[in-house]
Amino acid sequence: MAGIPTAAVAATGLVGGYATARWTKKRPLGGVALAVAGAVAATGWRQKAGNATAAALSGAYVAAFAGSHPLAKKIGAWPSVFAVAGGVALASWVAVDRRK
Repeated sequence: MAGIPTAAVAATGLVGGYATARWTKKRPLGGVALAVAGAVAATGWRQKAGNATAAALSGAYVAAFAGSHPLAKKIGAWPSVFAVAGGVALASWVAVDRRK
């Protein structure tokens, strides 16, 4: 995990969780993908930047997931997912990944 940017893991979790739920028609399976990627990202955030940063970015990850639902009603599902995934990826890069 050390070589994989946490921004990529977090964005992949949000996009992959939605894609899994949509294509399998099993929302809980999408939730599992979302949660696993979130846990992997949080571990990386904690290891690379500490508990406070990990907590803040984990909160942003959950907020992005929740916020994508009402945003989807305004701009569509995929644009919403990509927008929130991009936002979390940017936050993760700024707070953690660019430090390298």
